[in-house]
Amino acid sequence: MRQIFISAVISMAATLAISAPVSAEQCPGNDQALGVSRTVEIDTQGGPGFGFAQYKIYDFLEPGEVVLTFDDGPWPNTTPAVLDALASHCTKATFFIIGKHAVWHPEILKKVAAAGHTIGTHTWSHANLSKGKMKGDAGKAEIEKGISATKFALGDAPSPFFRFPFLQDPKEMVSYLAERNIAIFSMDLDSFDFKHRKPEGVIKAVLDKLEKQGKGIILMHDFQKSTAKAMPELLKKLKEKGYRVVHLTAKDRVVSLEQYDTEIAKEFAGPTASSRPVSSVVRTITGN
Repeated sequence: MRQIFISAVISMAATLAISAPVSAEQCPGNDQALGVSRTVEIDTQGGPGFGFAQYKIYDFLEPGEVVLTFDDGPWPNTTPAVLDALASHCTKATFFIIGKHAVWHPEILKKVAAAGHTIGTHTWSHANLSKGKMKGDAGKAEIEKGISATKFALGDAPSPFFRFPFLQDPKEMVSYLAERNIAIFSMDLDSFDFKHRKPEGVIKAVLDKLEKQGKGIILMHDFQKSTAKAMPELLKKLKEKGYRVVHLTAKDRVVSLEQYDTEIAKEFAGPTASSRPVSSVVRTITGN
């Protein structure tokens, strides 16, 4: 019965041979690429929760499988560096976006999407939704503005995937996300990359925990310099140790609320809003 229940939420949309190596043809320039072992599609109806740190129902990863996730982007320099590392291994991740960062750096967010990664949200301002001032409508607005801002910056609706800042998940907000059919993502192992000043610390933290747990959803931050620097070596080590990446996708896109779409558009679009890309409006004619 439990397996049937899990299968109703997670469908294997595009499964590749888990043990097959990624060839040079599949990943140009890297015949030892990590690649993607399989892609899963998640039905977010009812707001299911994933990540055994908090939610214990959906155990969909096999031994040796990992999900790469990044919070707090997009951010200059660090997010592009993470994207470059992922591209060099032809692998995919899920990015949980802060709304403010999205509207500050839409060009970076669009690169995340163009690379085929999954985009979820992480509130408007990284507020702790368990704090008293965030109860009720204020907390809901944090969630919804994050969704609308990401949609505004991206030009398309993100996936109905959400991660609570600080992993603080008050019951009221969990219930709200269920009503909105938005899946909640915790993690199985935390890199604590915000505590590590050197990339070696990030790599060690991830590999040590994986060795103990054998699989899991990995929490990292593309906002952190140490993580950006660690990614090339971390991905190489994951491949060497036989870990396999599972790419998360959503059955549907999130449906943003018009109230917050309008609020974001008024705040950031300006009186002469244009859909033209920055490169077609502003061009460097001298210097680098």
